[in-house]
Amino acid sequence: MNTTPLKGQAALITGSDSGIGKGVALAMAKAGAKVVINYVHNKKHAEEVVNEITAAGGEAYSWQTDVSQEDQVLGMFKEMFSRYGTIDILVNNSGLQQDAKLVDMTLEQWNKVISVNLTGQFLCAREAAREFIRRGVVDGVSKAAGKIICMSSVHEVIPWAGHVNYASSKGGISMMMKSMAQELAPHKIRVVAIGPGAIQTPINKSAWETPEALNKLLELIPYGRIGQPEDIGNLAVWLASDDADYITGTTIFSDGGMTLYPGFADNG
Repeated sequence: MNTTPLKGQAALITGSDSGIGKGVALAMAKAGAKVVINYVHNKKHAEEVVNEITAAGGEAYSWQTDVSQEDQVLGMFKEMFSRYGTIDILVNNSGLQQDAKLVDMTLEQWNKVISVNLTGQFLCAREAAREFIRRGVVDGVSKAAGKIICMSSVHEVIPWAGHVNYASSKGGISMMMKSMAQELAPHKIRVVAIGPGAIQTPINKSAWETPEALNKLLELIPYGRIGQPEDIGNLAVWLASDDADYITGTTIFSDGGMTLYPGFADNG
């Protein structure tokens, strides 16, 4: 079994200073990729991820970028090309929540979530695709010219009252991913999405930090456990590897069965 299927490849993981992004970065570095740890605010956490990777013999550096800002995204890619020469894998992971009931949600809350979660993925995917097309397939590195993994959510298909901005951004990611995959496939570029369910990260700490909250959450997860960042990291590595070379234009859900709508299990 090849334990370093991403050896020789350069990966950019946005929002990888914590949570799911950190899990993906650690997994890809372990699989042999050189990685860029992108962060917005927490340089200390980003450097800790870099140190963890380099201490294990991997290669990484951190870079501050707000993915919703075009000039910053262009600067991030310029720096990556300067250091690593190119990009082989983009993991569009940056995302946030600003929750409110529809009637209370401000335009600022709506715009902020859409600009980071959706527009940020567009900007990064565009720059990665430009480089993939320019460079083409490199023999001995990957069967594909490039791989784009969009981090979506079970809420691209499950409505979520009180989170209309977040759910809309994830639904948008689904159609953006499919449209990009259709357009880029002739260039040997694969575009896929991962739809995590409940993953134990800081963004949803209130949903699992007490036994009562965790038990309530587990009612939505038929498999009976909350997900971990490494669950998503391992899936991302596989999707970026040549083992998944014939997969494009689809979302792979890693959710313990949340998208099975467990509330209907005994209401048939």
